[in-house]
Order: sequence, then structure tokens, then C-alpha cells
Amino acid sequence: MPHIMELLGKARVVVKDGRVVEVGIPEIEWCPLFSKLREVQNITQEEVKKNIESRIRDVGMFTPGRKLLELDTYVAFGASEIMMSGLRRGFLETTVTACDGAGTVIASNPALVQGIGGRMSGLIETEPIDDIIEGIQKLGGTVFDPSTAAIDPVGGARKASELGYRRIAVTVADPETAKELRKLETELGLDLIIIAVHVTGVGKEEAQGLLESSDIVISCASRYIRELAKPLVQVAAAIPLFALTQKGKELVIERAKDIQSPILINTMKLPVLPAHKQPRNLV
Repeated sequence: MPHIMELLGKARVVVKDGRVVEVGIPEIEWCPLFSKLREVQNITQEEVKKNIESRIRDVGMFTPGRKLLELDTYVAFGASEIMMSGLRRGFLETTVTACDGAGTVIASNPALVQGIGGRMSGLIETEPIDDIIEGIQKLGGTVFDPSTAAIDPVGGARKASELGYRRIAVTVADPETAKELRKLETELGLDLIIIAVHVTGVGKEEAQGLLESSDIVISCASRYIRELAKPLVQVAAAIPLFALTQKGKELVIERAKDIQSPILINTMKLPVLPAHKQPRNLV
């Protein structure tokens, strides 16, 4: 089974034996984030291929040489960065995320959470890589299903509960999973913080479902998330992160405490979406 990830405008990429064997067509033409960080002015299949190859080269993604303790922060307020700060400050007890070569992972080590998620995009499917799984376990993480590397946020949250955790951050990419997590939260008496990621291209009903069930959503290039969100806090204007609930707001504030550069805090009607800063061809 190959590894499948979606990135840079939700382009579908297939990786096998550490090599990119297939690249799909991106859904957007320009992303302000990659323009700023990678100087990519036109998102093409070739740029997507170059980007995933750089991840394979730099952090060993999809290979036995995967680096799991990469502490560099790719963006100030990404999902992994927020969870890392939440763990460091005791706001969170553990996290449930997805890692290439391992699938769903339960991790309380802040450096491991950032190492897994700092360069991660939308992981769709992966296969077990023994070295990655063993590396996660040595660093205190728990792989939900080492035999299949299944991506199962609900199963991961249930396993985290069995391990004794209650205040858990979970990343999701679809409203059905978010809703199932809310049911599990009630059933087991958990305190979940649901972070919606990889939302480019979601339909209006999907976007509404994610906004209703999540605490934080990273808007990616989603038109409907931008149109429907009623955030308590917004971070950034080009690819906004929206905190939708009080506990989502508090987690974002925990992250802000770790930011070394100056931060502007103001009150205003949200969201703020300057047209010239948004990805081209929002979908």
C-alpha cells in the first residue's frame, strides 16, 4: 500500500518506497503561505512534487529515516504548534494526530507532537513503517494500530481515554469524525479540543458541520469556512485560524505565550479577510 497525502491546494500525491510516483492537479493557483515561506508564485504539479520531495529529503517523511523531534516551527500558529504549547503549559494532557508510517498517534511529548505535525499536510492513507513506529514508542507515544497504520481519530481518542487521559486535543478533517468525537466526549466524560485541518474544498454543509463541532479550525483555502465562521479569536488574515469556543480561544492564548515576536491584540468584528491576501480560487 502506498502513502497518500494531499497538499498545496489539495493536490493528491502518492509516495512509494520513498519516491513520488503520482501527483494530482492542485485546486488553487496561489497560496499566500507558500508564497511567503517557499516563494511559490504559481502552484503547479511540478511545484507540488518539489515540495513533497523536500519533505522527504529534509525530515525523511514516508521513510525509515523519519525525523520525529524536529522542533523548528513552520508557522507560528499551526495545529502542531498550538498543541505543542498546550502540552508544555499543562493545558492539554495528550494529543491524537496522524503521522506518516504510523497512522493515528497518541502523544504527550511536545517535541514529538511538533516533530510529527510540523511538516504534515492532509495525510489520507499510510502504511506501517517499523522504524517510525518504534521511534514514536521510544519517545513515549502510542501508535493506535501498528499493524495497519490506520488513521482513526475516534479510535485514537478512545485509546487515549483508556490510557487515563481526559483533556485531549484531536485533529480532524471531516464533520462526521468531529461529531463522533463529540459523542465520545459525552460518553466517556472527556474534555476534547477538536481542531479541524485540511479543509480546502469542503462543501457548504461539511463546512457548517465542522464549525459546529470543532473548537478550532484552520481555514486553509476554504471559501465556506471563511463565509460561515463566527470566531471568538482569529489568528492571521491570509490563512486564518479561527477559535470557535472558549476552550479553543484559551488554547490559542497558550500558544501566544510562547511566541517571541511582538503580537498585536485588538478587538473588532470577525472574521477579517482582506481580499488581496486570500488564496486564489478559494474552493
